[in-house]
Amino acid sequence: MIIKTHKDIPSNEITDPLVFKQRRQIIKAMMGSLAAGVAGVSASSALAEPVSVWSNIPKANTTGESLIATPSDIVKNHTNYYEFTFNKTDATQLAQSLPTDPWSVEISGEVENPAVYHLEDILSQQSLQEYIYRFRCVEAWSMVVPWIGFPLANLLKMAKPLSSAQFVQFTAIYDPKTMPNQRDNAMLEWPYVEGLRIDEAMHHLTILAAGMYGERMPKQNGAPLRLVVPWKYGFKSIKAIVKIELVKRPPVTTWNKYAPSDYGFYSNVNPEVPHPRWSQNSERQLGGSFFTPRRKTELFNGYGSQVASLYSDMDLRHFF
Repeated sequence: MIIKTHKDIPSNEITDPLVFKQRRQIIKAMMGSLAAGVAGVSASSALAEPVSVWSNIPKANTTGESLIATPSDIVKNHTNYYEFTFNKTDATQLAQSLPTDPWSVEISGEVENPAVYHLEDILSQQSLQEYIYRFRCVEAWSMVVPWIGFPLANLLKMAKPLSSAQFVQFTAIYDPKTMPNQRDNAMLEWPYVEGLRIDEAMHHLTILAAGMYGERMPKQNGAPLRLVVPWKYGFKSIKAIVKIELVKRPPVTTWNKYAPSDYGFYSNVNPEVPHPRWSQNSERQLGGSFFTPRRKTELFNGYGSQVASLYSDMDLRHFF
């Protein structure tokens, strides 16, 4: 069953319910097909079923008034996907050539059960939920996205982490045939690598997302499986994950290696720690008008009551 999870976001930041009308029957169809074991029907083919209205959706804890949206077409067409392009629009078209079916994720390192998990097997064992999260880019723009996914902790527990596992390293797909900037060795070191501390990875807000806006994840947004860590800057939420490794020491991550003074390992949203070239005190909300005021940036992107304890003994200016 898909359960809608509301994260106490003000009503004027939540996506328009009109965007949600064609909700999540797509996921219900997928899970139903998997449970029934229908011959020849895979998770990916079920995901491709036409979206239809799904009734009996639990209502979120809102006032019931019309909500101002981050429209889905903006979220789907305003992306940083540097494997394909350095602008925010062309990835929508370029990413369509990326093969995402079949897909598997290798889990290795400091675990009892290293294995390669096929995507359909991963999804068949999860109760997918909708997580409405703020998404804050390090470039000082923001949006609100209704992701569909499950806690990362669920997958990690399947591999049974050892006590020696202190960090989690994520690696994205390396496919220079379809990713022009990988082919040209442009700017960053490929494949893209990110990392979390083990307690961050096991936190209930940290999810792996396979969809958004009631449908499967678009390729330009990180299909078929991406990380979402809502209290960190968006580049931490690595796309198109193919490998998860539990390790003893902090992994060397892509942006931190490229510019360590600009992009810290933790990269928690913090208005008091400016980027070297701009302030992080406020953010431009995508989907607003020319007259929409900038939103004041909150520490931990507004999730401090749930995650601040992870960093209670740390100097957040030093460990940025």
